[in-house]
Amino acid sequence: MQFKKYIPNIITLLNLFCGCIAIIFVTQKNFQLAFFFVSLGIFLDFFDGFFARLFQVSSPLGLQLDSLADMVTSGLVPGFTMFVLLANFDIETPEFFPYLGFVITLGACYRLANFNIDVRQSDSFIGLPTPANALLILSLPLILEEDNYHFISELLTSTWFLLLLTALSTFMMNAEIALFSLKIKKLNFKDNSLQIVFLLLSILLLFFFHFLGVALVILMYVLLSSIQNNLIRPVKK
Repeated sequence: MQFKKYIPNIITLLNLFCGCIAIIFVTQKNFQLAFFFVSLGIFLDFFDGFFARLFQVSSPLGLQLDSLADMVTSGLVPGFTMFVLLANFDIETPEFFPYLGFVITLGACYRLANFNIDVRQSDSFIGLPTPANALLILSLPLILEEDNYHFISELLTSTWFLLLLTALSTFMMNAEIALFSLKIKKLNFKDNSLQIVFLLLSILLLFFFHFLGVALVILMYVLLSSIQNNLIRPVKK
């Protein structure tokens, strides 16, 4: 029995474990640690597939485990975070409004299930990947805590803006929009130039704008993908 065939699945389960821990920190409104564990889970999610290809041990079980783990780390946690944000402001709105934050979780679930059966998404994504969406949502309370931009802080304390963002993020996860994959399959610059440029720009945005930079990175990701689709190669449908 070769132990290496279990390594990708163990990494996937560690991703799930990180998501479970993140939920606890969201309940405690410790959003920094919640963000850290979601980021760690996404990091592990990136490498489970890498090791599966490296060891040539990819399996249908691994695919299902990956989606189930992502459902917690990149689906339940951001939905719960939006619930907490919506419930945090004492304004005259219907009591059920905070629960609408879990629409993000429903959208993530649908996307993950659709991803498993969509053969078009082997080398690129159709719609915003759930990890990217999770980082976007988890960055919101941290942008509020930094309070470096008054206008943005006002937006993020508006129930209507948060509901709009909930609807937009859910739509983007399931939209028929082609986005380039961040996975590096060949170790050379030519095949990964867009990913490398994106990574370098992301580092700069995070350095100068901190947690607001996370939202800017997601926006840049969508914009760069649109440029690639429209100027470099047509979108295949």
